[in-house]
Amino acid sequence: MIFGIRRWPIVPTLVVLVAAAIMVRLGFWQLDRMNQEQGKLARFEQAAELSAPVAFPKPGSPDVEQAAYRRATVDCSGAGAWRTTAGRNAQDQAGYVQIVECLRSGLEAVEVQAGWSENLAAPDWNGGEVSGVIAPNRDGTMVLVADPPLADLEANALPTPKADQPAKNLSYAVQWFAFALTALVIYVLALRRRQRDRAAV
Repeated sequence: MIFGIRRWPIVPTLVVLVAAAIMVRLGFWQLDRMNQEQGKLARFEQAAELSAPVAFPKPGSPDVEQAAYRRATVDCSGAGAWRTTAGRNAQDQAGYVQIVECLRSGLEAVEVQAGWSENLAAPDWNGGEVSGVIAPNRDGTMVLVADPPLADLEANALPTPKADQPAKNLSYAVQWFAFALTALVIYVLALRRRQRDRAAV
C-alpha cells in the first residue's frame, strides 16, 4: 500500500487540519455577517416606507433592531460629555463628527451625533429637542443622527447600510472555503508524492 492513513505524519497533519478548520470557521462567520447585512438592508427598506417616528429604544430591549433607520425625537434636558470621531458630512466630505451624550430626565442617556465639523472643538450646545435618524453602532447600541444638525454644525451623512456588503461577505466566505479545500488538496498531494518517492528508493 503506497499511501495509507497510518503513514500520515501526525503533527503536520494536525497542523493542516486545524488550519483548514479555522478557514472553514471564517467562511461560516462571513456567511453569518452576510445574513446580518441582509437584515440591515431589509430593515432600512422597511424604515423608508414608514414615516411615523418611534420612541428611541432602550438598550437591550427587543425593539432595538426594529428601530434601526427610523426617525425619532428625544428631549435632552442637558448635554453630557462630548467626543469627536472621524466622519463624513452629507456632501461626503471628510472631517469630524461631533457626538454628545443627551441627558434625559428620568430616562437613559442617548448618544446623539450632533453634526459635522472641520475642527475638533466641541460646539456650544446645552440641550433641547433633537430629531434625527436612529443608527446602529458596531457594539449593538444605537445613536441618534441629528437631522437637522445641532449648534450650527454641518449636516451629518445619514445612516444607510451598504447595499453591496452581503455580496462581499459571500465572496469572502467562498474564498475561505476555497482556501481550506486547497490547503487539504495540496497537503494530500504532497504526502502522495512523498510516499511515491520513498517507495522508489
